[in-house]
Amino acid sequence: MTSSAKYHLPKGTSADGPYDLAITPESAGWAYSGLRILTLKPGEEHALSTGENEFLVLPLTGGCTVAVDGQGFELGGRTDVFSAVTDFAYLPRESQAVISSADGGTYALPSARTERGGHSARYGRKEDVPVELRGAGACSRQVNNYCLPGTFDAEQLLVCEVLTPGSNWSSYPPHKHDEARPGVESELEKIYHFQVAGENGFGYQRVYGTDERPIDVLAEIRSGDTVLIPHGRHGPSVAAPGYDLYYLDVMAGPGQNRAWLICDDPAHGWVRDTWASQDVDDRLPFGEHR
Repeated sequence: MTSSAKYHLPKGTSADGPYDLAITPESAGWAYSGLRILTLKPGEEHALSTGENEFLVLPLTGGCTVAVDGQGFELGGRTDVFSAVTDFAYLPRESQAVISSADGGTYALPSARTERGGHSARYGRKEDVPVELRGAGACSRQVNNYCLPGTFDAEQLLVCEVLTPGSNWSSYPPHKHDEARPGVESELEKIYHFQVAGENGFGYQRVYGTDERPIDVLAEIRSGDTVLIPHGRHGPSVAAPGYDLYYLDVMAGPGQNRAWLICDDPAHGWVRDTWASQDVDDRLPFGEHR
């Protein structure tokens, strides 16, 4: 079986230049998905050339100004990932952007390699981000659907956030999306970037494959850690008691229809049927959505 070390990237181990985290298709060993985490001090700015990639600018903490292709977007941002959804900006391929912040902050820059360029730079309002409460009981979690089919148009990039109350499981039942099967399953490379509420907070992430396509990850997760999921079933994402868990979910793949179709592990898919008789955890939703 493959080692967890290749796919679990503890905080700081994949920093590069101005980025706290820099994942490109080349560094990940795949073809499409990428993620950078950028921290700006008050008054700092950062120039970004998108090249062959489309990007979002998604504030994790703080707000910022995004200048791109002759336009300017003011992002109000948020205090932290548990407090609210955020507004964001979309950057098309072959663009030149400058991200600046008067007060400083940290910004996720999820990306997808794409040959298409049909969308222009634009602003995403936080009021338009669908907030979904998924699952029930100990599988209750909140999903902020920023850039998915039907919520925000992009070429190949898919982005959402998952917030899981302490003691709960998300990304469960375990599922996969590593084969192109029309109407059944999409082929998508996935990145999970984690934050954990509370000092010394932690959680766990499981990824597993098959004999034909082995992958074996069971990682203890801390704030700032990242897990790469090139293939295989992923789940659960476990929030330890007392510590709420957040992850940014970035996906992209070769599909021309930009679909997100998953296939449950048949050994555990029955768990979904139990949710109808359970209540959603009353700690949800988080922050301003309460």
